[in-house]
Amino acid sequence: MCVGVVLLPVVAGVALLLLILNPFFNAGPVFFVQPRMGRDCKPFAAYKFRSMTAPTGTKRGHDAPLEVDRITPLGALLRRMRLDEIPQAINILRGEMSLIGPRPDFFSHARIYLRTIPEYRDRHHVRPGITGLAQVTQGYAEGVEATREKTRLDIEYIESAGFRLDFKLLWMTALTILRGQGR
Repeated sequence: MCVGVVLLPVVAGVALLLLILNPFFNAGPVFFVQPRMGRDCKPFAAYKFRSMTAPTGTKRGHDAPLEVDRITPLGALLRRMRLDEIPQAINILRGEMSLIGPRPDFFSHARIYLRTIPEYRDRHHVRPGITGLAQVTQGYAEGVEATREKTRLDIEYIESAGFRLDFKLLWMTALTILRGQGR
């Protein structure tokens, strides 16, 4: 909760900057809200800064590649710097997320993973996080096989969580951001 309060000025500052830049580089709303699966497999609305154009109407399947052609130039910068995730400070304040933990998956994809990956439900015993072990070691998980590995890493984090590991993950996240290695 305290982390969410600390991040709120950052959310407000980036949102203000995007309000100014969006009409020129990324026309449309500043925020994007998407249903995600949270603790105990309950849905919640995850907040992000919008980094893509509106969908064309066809829904992306759980195993389909990310629609990189829809990412705007400003959106690519937001993703590379991981700034698109900052509005999830609101989710932390609401008690739906924590700073560190398994990343919450898109709700409809998560329902499929619950049926196809036996251990997938175990990662939902804790609140999802903005960053986590899978994010700093594996990166973006695309498809069922990559999600199996992400799930293994998420469970490894849950079983080993503590101050030392959390500090290490925050450090690795900071390095990822500073190097512009986000996706």
